[in-house]
Amino acid sequence: MLCRSFYRSLALGAALLALPLSTRAQAPNPDPSAVQTGAYKIESHHTRILFSVNHMGFTTWYGDFTGAAGTLVLDAKAPSLSRLDLTIPVASVSTTNQTLDAELKGPQWLDAEKFPTISFHATKIVQTGPRTADVVGDLTFHGVTRPVELEAKFNASGVNMLDKAYTIGFEVSGQLKRSDFGVKTYVPLIGDDVNLIISAAFEKSAQ
Repeated sequence: MLCRSFYRSLALGAALLALPLSTRAQAPNPDPSAVQTGAYKIESHHTRILFSVNHMGFTTWYGDFTGAAGTLVLDAKAPSLSRLDLTIPVASVSTTNQTLDAELKGPQWLDAEKFPTISFHATKIVQTGPRTADVVGDLTFHGVTRPVELEAKFNASGVNMLDKAYTIGFEVSGQLKRSDFGVKTYVPLIGDDVNLIISAAFEKSAQ
């Protein structure tokens, strides 16, 4: 058994080494110094905005938004000079419960018909480490614009092996009070503090 496992591992290693160098070179690179400066657009199929709130003290309740759009003009040498804009369709909200999703889209909660998008415009980017930064910006949600601060972590960059687009990825987190944006339904029974996680992929725009 051990011998068979050893030989299988050896064969897999040999197969990987036999791949063309150009293919092997496409593996995502976690080194931030390798990131390319330029203009990027969100790759919406692999970008998700997750949120969670406390549910009556019993559980943590989760949902997400999809279909995000936006642009990043990245200065890899001076991240503070970068520019970021993001929009999210409110009607994309999903909790895996269709009845609840319909309620969230309605006027008692997010009112997707009256306020169809959530938007974020970065006003300040402060690098806090080789792979991290604080991103301050204006969040417009439910018709209210307020400043929020997000923590961003660089994941990797490189050519996507499937669509061949040069891609960079980030993990972003933050917190806001929904009542600050006029969404006060069932506060404090349903938590006011909303925790955010944004897993964002950006593809470099064609020159």
